[in-house]
Amino acid sequence: MKRRNFMEKTAMGTAAMVGFPSIVPAHVLGKEAPSNKINIGQIGCGRIARSHDIHDTIRFDDARFVAVCDVDSKRAADAKTLVDGFYREKTGKAKYMDTKTYGDYREMLMDKDIDAVVISTPDHWHSQPAMEAALAGKDIYLQKPTSLTLKEGQQLRDVIKKTGAILQVGTQQRAMPQFRVAAELVRNGRIGKIHTVKIGLPGDPSGPVAPEMPVPSNLDFDMWLGSTPEVPYTEIGVHPREGYSRPGWLRLRSYGAGMITGWGQHHYDSAAWGMDTELTGPISVEALAEFPKSGLWNVHGDFFVKHEYDNGMTVYTSGGYTNGIRYEGTDGWIFVSRGAYQASASDPVDKEKSAKALNSSDPKILESVISDNEIHLEKIEDQHGNWLECIKTRKQPISPIEKGHKACAICLISDIAMQFDRKLEWDNETETFVNDNEANAMLAREQRKPYGTDYVKV
Repeated sequence: MKRRNFMEKTAMGTAAMVGFPSIVPAHVLGKEAPSNKINIGQIGCGRIARSHDIHDTIRFDDARFVAVCDVDSKRAADAKTLVDGFYREKTGKAKYMDTKTYGDYREMLMDKDIDAVVISTPDHWHSQPAMEAALAGKDIYLQKPTSLTLKEGQQLRDVIKKTGAILQVGTQQRAMPQFRVAAELVRNGRIGKIHTVKIGLPGDPSGPVAPEMPVPSNLDFDMWLGSTPEVPYTEIGVHPREGYSRPGWLRLRSYGAGMITGWGQHHYDSAAWGMDTELTGPISVEALAEFPKSGLWNVHGDFFVKHEYDNGMTVYTSGGYTNGIRYEGTDGWIFVSRGAYQASASDPVDKEKSAKALNSSDPKILESVISDNEIHLEKIEDQHGNWLECIKTRKQPISPIEKGHKACAICLISDIAMQFDRKLEWDNETETFVNDNEANAMLAREQRKPYGTDYVKV
């Protein structure tokens, strides 16, 4: 039984014994009562955790971070300092929180007092801890991409369905009002019949040759590698030893696919919202891409991807387009983006190419009011807040695993298509390429024991 449920039942039972009402009014315990809190463990304490996931979750009164975990002990210690400092400042109590630290998330998952986890690890460490957290009875906030391979995504989806865990995928553009507005206008025919979508997404640059380096004493490098092949350590292949700037692993195919998955899941998820294809996908994919010819980093640079859908829509994705999503219909177009936004100073995103958050071929399109009898999409104020609310209500969050998996699948088959000089046909039901054993072989990867989703006991 989860701690908060136990305490709720205990409080109610005690009240009844001494003659109080069987339901304790909220004002008696107050919002700071332990039973009103969702105890959270943080898995992965790097750049995204510090600048986004911890920051955007801890500010909610019903969230309480009680543990942090990282294979880099220095980063785990920094996260403890961050969390303890937040609660010290909030409460005015010097020792209000003594956050537990872990080097192995599996030990954290054994803590029965923890209700939920936030997973902000490198991409190759997304699906496995999410599966194990669900099996341990925890709810999950999972950074995108949902999985490193399509098979991992399927395995995670099946475990979430089996356990009933609340999993929110970190595709937070759904909480940004301009993306919802754009999708509603498109879904309600304000630009006529949609036929084309153009997605602007940059590639990554090549990098230097990187010599082998001694593994830092604070890093469990074997566990950091996890299910991926064993390779020599070098700093730009992992993360900075000092500070929290953009890590080099993002540009290595062993751990992800570059920007096609890094930002791609955001944009493909948002585009599907407007296209009404959230639970399906394209029927074909073809791509061209440049890859580095030297240096350590090896994900795609400049690229072009084309997806065809069975309803006649075509989606083009390239760094040559303005960063964002442009819906084109028979009566006009709508463009949406995050505005003048960069994930970090070192991200390959040109601010000049992402200057306006919402635009259209005619200003009247954006002024259009969606009437009561038209399509209204789910509206939330915050992605992390929506997750916390769904933990309490047990309703599905705005970015559930089914939609996250489908958006991630588009990224992954796009990356695979970049490896082939031919059009690939895609079957959305079986989630396989049609009559193409060579391409299908890339839907999964060999996993290095004892790590990997294949070795999770379901």
